[in-house]
Amino acid sequence: MDIAITTRWNAGRHETGEKMIEEILKIGITHLELGYDTRVDLLPGIQAMQEEGAVTINSVHNYCPVPMGASRGHPEIWTFCDLNRRNHELAVQHTLRTMQYAAEIGAKIVVIHCGYVNLRRVGTRDLMDLIHFNQKNSPRFDRLYMKLLKQREKRAPKHFDQLCRALEALLPAAEELGVNLGLENLPTYEAMPHEGEMDILLRQFPSPRLKYWHDLGHGQIRENLGLINHMRWLETLTPALGGMHIHDVARQLNDHVMPPEGELGLARFKPWSELDIPLVVEPSSRAPPDQVAQGRAGV
Repeated sequence: MDIAITTRWNAGRHETGEKMIEEILKIGITHLELGYDTRVDLLPGIQAMQEEGAVTINSVHNYCPVPMGASRGHPEIWTFCDLNRRNHELAVQHTLRTMQYAAEIGAKIVVIHCGYVNLRRVGTRDLMDLIHFNQKNSPRFDRLYMKLLKQREKRAPKHFDQLCRALEALLPAAEELGVNLGLENLPTYEAMPHEGEMDILLRQFPSPRLKYWHDLGHGQIRENLGLINHMRWLETLTPALGGMHIHDVARQLNDHVMPPEGELGLARFKPWSELDIPLVVEPSSRAPPDQVAQGRAGV
């Protein structure tokens, strides 16, 4: 599988889709994931370049294109897990539009952030602050971790039910459109679905259109927070793997770093590069082209 790049890297600095793609072609990449900040005014140029055969679009990140009326592109303008009925319905509605667009351009999968469990007064940021001050193994860290665990277990079921309702609504459309839904692992403790919940969803919804989208940087941050064993869960969920975001992590919690910088050890994940799934490098929008080209070559 050819390595793709997300247009999240450079969409914000271009006025036309042609110019955006030309910058990507200059660093030797011909496969794309259209990012969630893909504006409507970029679409004609993207379509022209695709029709010329200059690029292949493997994946689309929800919501794409940026919904009309939204002040900016963001993957969590609305989320499936939101307990607010209107926000939940908007998430389903606009995800369907992204799915339809993905089908029109021949993309295989829509990458989705499903949402979060609402916690009170404490959150992952508090754990991150303790790690920053080298207190990961402290009693204070352990107490906070257990507090988060108990709150999430108590509050998660209602959010999980909302996620299930969204999948019940969208999976029939995914079957009809021939587009996969890739539920992405997110780095925080509040994020849903976590790995165990993803496993439950795959059993509850045995559709081949439901996939797990693995973000390497997010997975490593989750391990660094003490939430999971990164490799073990990736191996467990590989049968349902729909694609991967590839970037590294520095100083335990800072992601979207391009190889060879970072601490992840990408060589460990080489077997997954042999799979026939979209593989998408996801650099920071601030990363210069030479750094992106070097990082892509190191994958």
